[in-house]
Amino acid sequence: MTNNEILICGAGIAGPALAYWLRKGGFAVTIVERAPAPRPGGQTVDLRGAGRTVIERMGLMGRARAESVDQRGLALVDTTGRTTARLPADSFGGEGIVSEIEILRGDLAALLYEATSPDTEYLFDDTITEIVQDADAVTVTFEKAAPRRFALVVGADGPHSVVRALAFGPERDFVHPIDLYTAWFTAFDDLDLDGWYLMHNAPGGLVVSARPGRLPREIKAGFSFRSPPLAYDRRDVAAQQEFIARRFADVGWQTPRLLRAMHTASDFFFDSMGQVRLDSWSRGRVALLGDAGYCATPLTGLGTSLALVGAYVLAGELAAAKGDHGVAFRRYDTVMRPYVNQAQQLPPGGASGYAPSGRLGIRLRDLSMRSMTRWPMRNLLAAQFAKAGDIALPEYGLAADIRDRPQSRPRGERMPATSMRPIG
Repeated sequence: MTNNEILICGAGIAGPALAYWLRKGGFAVTIVERAPAPRPGGQTVDLRGAGRTVIERMGLMGRARAESVDQRGLALVDTTGRTTARLPADSFGGEGIVSEIEILRGDLAALLYEATSPDTEYLFDDTITEIVQDADAVTVTFEKAAPRRFALVVGADGPHSVVRALAFGPERDFVHPIDLYTAWFTAFDDLDLDGWYLMHNAPGGLVVSARPGRLPREIKAGFSFRSPPLAYDRRDVAAQQEFIARRFADVGWQTPRLLRAMHTASDFFFDSMGQVRLDSWSRGRVALLGDAGYCATPLTGLGTSLALVGAYVLAGELAAAKGDHGVAFRRYDTVMRPYVNQAQQLPPGGASGYAPSGRLGIRLRDLSMRSMTRWPMRNLLAAQFAKAGDIALPEYGLAADIRDRPQSRPRGERMPATSMRPIG
């Protein structure tokens, strides 16, 4: 391949992870991202199984551990705040619902950005509007930058992928809703969580949650509910917040307090949950990675592992095939497909297990939670959690060159904004 330039759409976790390994394989990489800068904060994500192995091979595990959030585990609470069930973080060898290493999405993205920014071109505040393929390359039209030609284009831009829409077809053909919606946001409050990820269920398939962040008084809050597909404006945050406020108006526990905090949150995010399924993750010179190609939903806890492992495998196969994208894309599918198929199997009960509709369902869910560390529930859950490591990662010879060391800045201090400037 005489043109070794690859464009990645999306600067979250999957995109920069792919850029890291592609640079090891000798490719020139550009990442385009709609946001004006790397997005800070966000909810916590898990580093588990093969995803943890990829971070170790990148030489970033020490820093990831230093950035991790201290959480004692998951606890279910009733309307009075009384604990009805709990699962400590050290259950299932640290690979349970709350894993041993939980890190804010923005903190992990920042580590990956810093690892790639010296030799990766970042185009922030821009997106792709057209993709035209020919026998030799892909001509990409951007919203702001001038058109350019790349050997390959990779969509790592989430379940609502622009690249997938342009190269594969409309979202409705590939995104399969599980009839569950979630709003996430950050609150700063003196609510005492005692280090636990607290979750309260209410009739009607309603879930209210609060878990510790990394900064003092920082709380990562969530409102989830079951519903058939809804029509709403994804850009109208105020309307989304008002909808959530009405839906949860009569829910107890700390719900009123968290609803008040929601209206002033700077990072409010609302979306449906759905799985992305395609028969092939490539079309010509365009490929999909992470949630854009095989979102498993947050219920599985495997989205980050899929993104990191997929990035490692896709880059490794491109390097092994010396840029022959046809061979590489087929190998990428062969290696990843069994792992993805396993990861997309929802935990027992699926959406109804996470958000029971009635009081009896809530009581039964509490009972099953209390039984998770005992036979036979333990064996069932152990098999679910083991999926994170259920892949034999190939050795591609793409060695890391980053020293594995913890961050030197004090815990609780964010990365200075000047360290996250776009280049190129």
